[in-house]
Amino acid sequence: MPFGLQQSDPNRLRGTRVLITGGLGFIGSNLAIRLVREEAEVTIVDSMIPEYGGHLWNIEPVRDRVRINIADVRDEHAMKYLLRNCDYLFNLAGQTSHLDSMEHPSQDLDINAKAQLSILESCRQHNRHVKIVFAGTRQIYGKPHYLPVDERHPVDPVDVNGINKLAGELYHQLYYRVHGIRAVVLRLTNTYGPRMRVVDARQTFLGIWIRRLLEGAPILVYGDGRQVRDFNYVEDVVDAMLLAALSQEADGETFNLGDEHPLSLTETAELLIRCYGRGSYKLVPFPPERKSIDIGDYYGDFRKISGLLSWKPAVSLADGLERTVNYYAKYGERYWPSVVAA
Repeated sequence: MPFGLQQSDPNRLRGTRVLITGGLGFIGSNLAIRLVREEAEVTIVDSMIPEYGGHLWNIEPVRDRVRINIADVRDEHAMKYLLRNCDYLFNLAGQTSHLDSMEHPSQDLDINAKAQLSILESCRQHNRHVKIVFAGTRQIYGKPHYLPVDERHPVDPVDVNGINKLAGELYHQLYYRVHGIRAVVLRLTNTYGPRMRVVDARQTFLGIWIRRLLEGAPILVYGDGRQVRDFNYVEDVVDAMLLAALSQEADGETFNLGDEHPLSLTETAELLIRCYGRGSYKLVPFPPERKSIDIGDYYGDFRKISGLLSWKPAVSLADGLERTVNYYAKYGERYWPSVVAA
């Protein structure tokens, strides 16, 4: 079982007021469900922009136990109001598509950098006691100089998204150092699991892989399939976020997430097919627009968060993929209309 705050800190979240930006999206909805079960008072803010993954079905298990505010993090007045009385802010809203950031760089800048500064200013002016957990990304490192990548690795983003996410991260660090706004940055790697976006590859390639698998189409693996990646099941990521939120020692820190067992893309495709029980994959040429911003091999060194917060992944990739495939085999019609039931 994944690390559970129910066992170690049964009362620390009960009755706390929590705001989740992007709370109808993939990670945010899984976090909201967990927090409701911890008896926190949860408010979700989500823009419901179609390309960004917000989906009301994502919070179906707790829909009548959360407050939902349809608003954009770029709306300064809405965010000022929502931030006033919360104890914890899980700042997850963002534009995640690397290709979209290259096609629409100003929009990516507005959401991933400018809006983050605005949120922090609202905290400084109206709620200095709030604790923030910010969802960063391993994309800021660019092409690794060495593996595994630790937090001291140089940052050299290969796309607009990585640059703007880095700016958002640095704003959080600055406001902690200068203004005392307690913030923690988690640099996420390939997060997967139930409720992730599967209509396209804007969030993670595993989503569209699962969709193709359930539709009976071959998984498309770019290039030679030898690129190495690490993966974290969403429940493990939620654990890391809650540990970061509840730890005073984490204030002002930046942590990589990661996994001890990275796999190549072909190995990942083969494992996914075994979990489903059927299917196939084929190698296809890298689309030029993707090849130009590909980072090659990547897997993260997560010893820092393991040492300070006792976090490590608990769900194996095989187990996590099986749970994810089963979720979409059951609920796939909620996410795309042409799903073929298992």
